Amino acid sequence: MNRRYRISSCLVAVAIVLTAIGVRADSSRTTTRTVTKIAEGVYTIRHKDAPDTFPQGNTTVIIGEREVLVVDSCYLPSSAREDIAEIKKWANKPVRFLVNTHWHFDHTMGNGTYADAFPGLTIVAHIETAKQSAGYNPGWFERFPKRGERLQQILTAGKDANGKELSEGDRKEYAEAIAGIAPVQQEFKTIVDRAPTLSFDSELRIDLGNRIVQIKYLGRGNTAGDAIVYLPAEKIVMTGDLVVHPVPYFFGGFPAAFADTLRRLRDLDFQTMIPGHGEVLDSEKGRNYVRLLTDLLDAVTKEVTRETHRLGSGPANLPAVREAIQKNIDVKSWRDKFAAGVKEEEDAFDSTFAALITAAHAEIALK
Repeated sequence: MNRRYRISSCLVAVAIVLTAIGVRADSSRTTTRTVTKIAEGVYTIRHKDAPDTFPQGNTTVIIGEREVLVVDSCYLPSSAREDIAEIKKWANKPVRFLVNTHWHFDHTMGNGTYADAFPGLTIVAHIETAKQSAGYNPGWFERFPKRGERLQQILTAGKDANGKELSEGDRKEYAEAIAGIAPVQQEFKTIVDRAPTLSFDSELRIDLGNRIVQIKYLGRGNTAGDAIVYLPAEKIVMTGDLVVHPVPYFFGGFPAAFADTLRRLRDLDFQTMIPGHGEVLDSEKGRNYVRLLTDLLDAVTKEVTRETHRLGSGPANLPAVREAIQKNIDVKSWRDKFAAGVKEEEDAFDSTFAALITAAHAEIALK
């Protein structure tokens, strides 16, 4: 997981709540672009963080005999252009399909860059993601210049959106994020936002020419419309942010449903798992990690439900619920399972754990 996402994710989580009511060395901060060949004609690209410290989602390129499909367009137009230049070296075929696994900006802001490069491009997403992209994404350009003010408010208060005290390292990261806003805003001036043009409800099958791609909706999780992409012949699954490794993103979404969605994901016949952020996982590591995620979600949602029923729903009762959960659950044990003693990952886990409590509490209030 990219620890630096905590800075941006706390803002995304606030927006969602208000509107909807062995560790790799670079997992905490991705500083270089890397390309991994997963199979013949299948490549995954990990992007370095943006100057404002926002992480960029993994992009996977799937090449068929006739055309190409890309999974997630990342965050910066410059990164998307770099990917496109490499795709054109891999295949003398058009990118005909671009799948957005969910609406979050680090997976969709490159849509317009792909559409400009490949006329006739079809942007595919679940029906809920299509609605959310059309609703949320255009406003991002208007809200973005105000990010510096909100980040500065958090830095001055000394606590993030989930009430976690900022460490000295956190403070440095917030300062770096504020400094990086200007160059990112300059890039965003060139973006023409492109929402999905083809939506699906449960499953969509695409033949790229002797290569079948299945796009599936397994249920709510990170968002209301998370899609996974599956190659049945190669047994490769791309999860979007349903899976982020080695520390998950639980900064919103639907925690109570998330575990069931992950169980359905684990039941797929896959040999390779490509998460939304982080390293590529083999079958054993992927299944074990998904099991760990479901166990954590089950444990936290059970306790949050019990304490919310005891103490009450609504924002005023959240601090008391959060305090009770921290006492009832062995947080250190869970932290050790995900962070493996790595300080930056431990900090990341503490932030995502606090956010998970917030999201679960908000979800219960809507039932």
